[in-house]
Amino acid sequence: MAFNPTTEPATTDAAPITDADLALAERLREGYEAIDRELRKLIVGQADVLEHLMLSLFVGGNSLIVGVPGLAKTLLIHTLARVLNLEFSRIQFTPDLMPSDITGTDLIQEDADTGRRHMVFTPGPVFANIVLADEINRTPPKTQAALLEAMQEHRVTVQGRTYALDEPFFVFATQNPIELEGTYPLPEAQLDRFMFEIVIRHLPEEEELQVVRSTTAIQDPSFTHVVSGEDLLEFQRLVRRVPVSEAVLRHVVTLVRASRPDQDGAEPLDFVKRWVGYGASVRAAQYLVLGGKARALTRGRTHVSFDDVRALAHPVLRHRILLNFHAESERVTTDRVIDDLLEAVPVPRSGL
Repeated sequence: MAFNPTTEPATTDAAPITDADLALAERLREGYEAIDRELRKLIVGQADVLEHLMLSLFVGGNSLIVGVPGLAKTLLIHTLARVLNLEFSRIQFTPDLMPSDITGTDLIQEDADTGRRHMVFTPGPVFANIVLADEINRTPPKTQAALLEAMQEHRVTVQGRTYALDEPFFVFATQNPIELEGTYPLPEAQLDRFMFEIVIRHLPEEEELQVVRSTTAIQDPSFTHVVSGEDLLEFQRLVRRVPVSEAVLRHVVTLVRASRPDQDGAEPLDFVKRWVGYGASVRAAQYLVLGGKARALTRGRTHVSFDDVRALAHPVLRHRILLNFHAESERVTTDRVIDDLLEAVPVPRSGL
C-alpha cells in the first residue's frame, strides 16, 4: 500500500510530509502488520485488543487491560515483549507490596578493597522496557502511586535522587473487573495516565476451541524480531508529525467536552446530566488525536479522519468518564454513555 500525501486535508498544525516521512510511514505500516503476524503465533482472535496495544506502542502510551481471569492478559504482554525483543518485567501487585519493591532502593555495600561502606542504588523491576503491572488494583494507593512518576516522566526518584528509565518504556497494567474483595480502586489521577482501557472479552466458540486445541499441545514458537526499540522511538516521533485538520480537532474537543456534566458555556446533554458524575479531561482529547494519528498510519494514510477518532472513543473515554449513582441504579455502563455521546455528537457533513 503506497502512502499518498495528496489526500491530506488542509491543516494548521503540521509541517508538510516529506519523502523521508513517507518512507518511515511505510515502515511503520509494515511493522504493524509484521507484529500482528508474530503475535498470532500464540494469540487467537482479539483483533481490537491487539490493535489498541500496538497503537499504544506507536504513540508511547501506557494501557490498562481489564478482563476476567484466564483470558491470556499476562501471556499477551509477555509475548509482545518477546516479539519486540525488549526487556520485560512483571510485577505481581499484592496488598503487602511496597513502593521500593517497584522502584528499587539504596543498599549499604562494603568496598572489598577499602572496607568502607557506601550506599548503592539497586534498581527495581520498573527498570525495563515493558513493565506488566499485574492486578494493579490489589495494592494500596501509596504503592500504586509509585508508578505515577515512571508512567508520566519515564523516571523514578529514590532518596532524593532521580534515575532515568531506558527508552522505550511502557506500562501495561491488568485488572480483574469481577473480584472486588481486597482491592483498592485506582485513583482518577492514575487512571487518567493510561492512554487506553482495553477490555478483553471471551472469544467466540470456534476461536475458543482453537485456543484449547493449541494450548493443550506442545507450543514452542520462534519469533522474528521485526521491529526494534529504536524503531518504536522513530515511529513515536513520526506519529506526532501527522497532520490533523481543524475540523477533526474541533470534533475531538466537542466530543470530550460533551462528556462533562458541568461544561462551561453550554447546557449538558440530558443523559450526561443524569448519569455522569465527572467527564473526561483534556488528556482524553490529546490521546484521541494521537491515537487517531497512529491508526491512520497503520492504514496507509498520512492524515487523521473522523473515523479514526470515533473508532478509539471507547478505549480512550471508558476509564475517564465517572458515572454517578443514578447510572449505577439503572445499570447504565460507561460504554453505553459513550455510544450515546457518539450519536449525540455527529460527524460534520463535510467529514473526511
